[in-house]
Amino acid sequence: MINNDLLRRISTILNFNNDNILNVFALGQCEITAEQLTDFFKEKDDAEYQVLADVQLASFLNGLIIEKRGQNDGPQRQAEQQLSNNAIFNKLKIAFALKADDVTAILELGGLSLGKYELSAFFRNVNHKHYRDCSDDVLSTFLKGLKLQSQQ
Repeated sequence: MINNDLLRRISTILNFNNDNILNVFALGQCEITAEQLTDFFKEKDDAEYQVLADVQLASFLNGLIIEKRGQNDGPQRQAEQQLSNNAIFNKLKIAFALKADDVTAILELGGLSLGKYELSAFFRNVNHKHYRDCSDDVLSTFLKGLKLQSQQ
């Protein structure tokens, strides 16, 4: 998925305004200006559109975990340079403190039925024999389900 779209969808789900978003970036140790944020939300065909890099999205998601769950003791987690859908999915699961049953219910709200074993394959180590790549469709369905859940 496109990082800019992910940021937009997550911000909408959480009803974040620009100040909230900038604070979450700061919690993730990433300084974003208000102008950059505005450019992240512009349409692709706009001349001022700016691509949200993986490391910036990872910082936002790490900041979201801190925002929702609190600061961990010890050193803060460094943002990944490259993000997969699996890593994004996992960070969202952690941020919202979701268990497997919760994630399954959210996916069903979005219109996708997965068993616990199918779901756990997304959160396994990439070298595990049962690891499975999370498709854009699954991640999009999860975000759709989160939005529907937040509206209830």
